[in-house]
Amino acid sequence: MAHRLALVTLAATFVLILFGGLVTDTGAALAVPDWPSTFGYNLFFYPWSQMVGGIFYEHSHRLIGAAVGLLTLGLAAALWGAGGWFRWLGLAAVVAVVAQGVLGGLRVVLLEDTLAIVHGSLAQAFFGLLSAIAFLTSRAAERPLRDPGPSLRALTLTAAVVVYLQIVLGALVTHAGWLALHWAGALAVFAVVPVVTARLRRSSGADAPPMASVLLGLLALQLLLGVGSYLGRFSSVWIPGEQTTMLVLPVAHRLVASLILGATVVLAVWVTRTGPARLERARTSPGRTAGAERSRVAAGSGHSGRGTRPGRGGLADPARKKCPLIQAARTSTRRPRS
Repeated sequence: MAHRLALVTLAATFVLILFGGLVTDTGAALAVPDWPSTFGYNLFFYPWSQMVGGIFYEHSHRLIGAAVGLLTLGLAAALWGAGGWFRWLGLAAVVAVVAQGVLGGLRVVLLEDTLAIVHGSLAQAFFGLLSAIAFLTSRAAERPLRDPGPSLRALTLTAAVVVYLQIVLGALVTHAGWLALHWAGALAVFAVVPVVTARLRRSSGADAPPMASVLLGLLALQLLLGVGSYLGRFSSVWIPGEQTTMLVLPVAHRLVASLILGATVVLAVWVTRTGPARLERARTSPGRTAGAERSRVAAGSGHSGRGTRPGRGGLADPARKKCPLIQAARTSTRRPRS
């Protein structure tokens, strides 16, 4: 139940980010000048017939945001029943979605671009949190990777942080035009993420390579979308589709960034969780672990040859090995045929 609800909430948040991008790139952020009402109407009772132009994008964004808020409350309730750390994850999701809604409203009321930057950045962080929750509530989380090692854990955590910082720098490009830092962030992402995918392919189990391939594909697509978005906004190069393409490219660029962030967060959680999970299983079932170790040692040290057959007590009998008659018989059986 919690996993399905997490997936639905994650999908709704993806659509919310889509409409947030449309609001920003169409200039519809202030199409509705009041908040929390819409032209004096209750949010849920604004006439659909009046949702035209920028009002359509902005009011739809608010409605989807309200739906995401309600889904998050339901998800938190489901996680509360699971107990443990899931309760804290659910509470963190509720705090994040409430803060996100308030920031969006204050952006309209106070007309501050800084709030828009924080609003967009928190939306992506919320998406990453939901990605982690969706993974942890799935059956895939029960299958640990094969000996990832401390270096891979550090790499995956670094990749998730670098990707998120690059998204924040992207928000600065959108609202403040800080392009140079965004290019530097792109170099950092392309320096770290491919290394992570290569390490996953080489050192992890069968479940990791498909995700590594998907992550590399998203990274390549993101590069193309980034170049297209740059040419559409910061150059005079003609682009097919003109205004439509100039709207689609940055919105798609933002959405793929969300997917890359979600994938790196899942990988970081998966790899980081593997070590403690293995230690916990070894601690809670020492008998099974010791038995497996004894079997391994016996298989590695056993011989089918001479002089090692066990006597009483499971050990080789020294008397049998030192008996002259037995030694002479064994020597005669090993003579080559004439």
